[in-house]
Amino acid sequence: MSSFITSDGCPIEYQLHSRAIPKLRRIVLIHSLALDGSIWGRVAPHLIDHADILTYDCRGHGRSTVAAVYDRRETDAHRTPLQFTAELFARDLAELLDHLEWPNAVVAGCSMGGCVAQAFAGLYPARANSLGLIDTTAWYGEDAPTVWRERAAGARAKSLSGLIDFQVTRWFSDRFREAHPDLVTAATKVFLANDLDCYAASCILLGDADLRSFLPSLQVPVEIVVGEEDYATPVAAAQTLHEAIRGSRLTILPGARHLTPMECPGEIASCLMRLIE
Repeated sequence: MSSFITSDGCPIEYQLHSRAIPKLRRIVLIHSLALDGSIWGRVAPHLIDHADILTYDCRGHGRSTVAAVYDRRETDAHRTPLQFTAELFARDLAELLDHLEWPNAVVAGCSMGGCVAQAFAGLYPARANSLGLIDTTAWYGEDAPTVWRERAAGARAKSLSGLIDFQVTRWFSDRFREAHPDLVTAATKVFLANDLDCYAASCILLGDADLRSFLPSLQVPVEIVVGEEDYATPVAAAQTLHEAIRGSRLTILPGARHLTPMECPGEIASCLMRLIE
């Protein structure tokens, strides 16, 4: 893992996956809510011979620690509430690419990462060569601000450990959980390590996100992927994205749920290879 500091003082931890000879093809992979770049661990090996791969932990997630997203001059008792937006996370990515001297790349994201990818392509259109939108949506609906704030409040009331049974059944199919308990445990550990303030701010980010205005102007290849049994961002949400993005391609993965990069790494890699090529 390496680190850089954003323009507002937040450290972002990232990892470059590359063979000895750098390639002209580059892809960025953005993780989902309350997890980290490790969700791409089973996808990256499929892509490594074809592109340089960037994974990273979004601010307030994983190793991109909570301490630096606060104003360090504030005491714990008088911290300003965190305000995360998809646009802020997109700016973090733009600054990370500047740091790496990557002028552009294929950009793919899962769930929250897909929202960030849409915001990035909308705000920095010359820098997104193509988009992978996985298990995601542009808008969670009119009730979303209330629903996501209730989820944040539930985490504070129950603690993250009180949400884990709900999470793992949404993340993974019954078959996958039975076959891969080690991967379920690994994702659970990352989830439970989250800072509650960052988790709450990220929930509010998703509830408030409305990226629909960016979609008609997208002029790059777009792969949309969703698990057939995804309850978080269901097939209908993926179909709405597909209809809004001219020339996009929609893939529905049978029997899979919300974290298809972990559950179906080969299929996700195949979709991303179409973008890389």
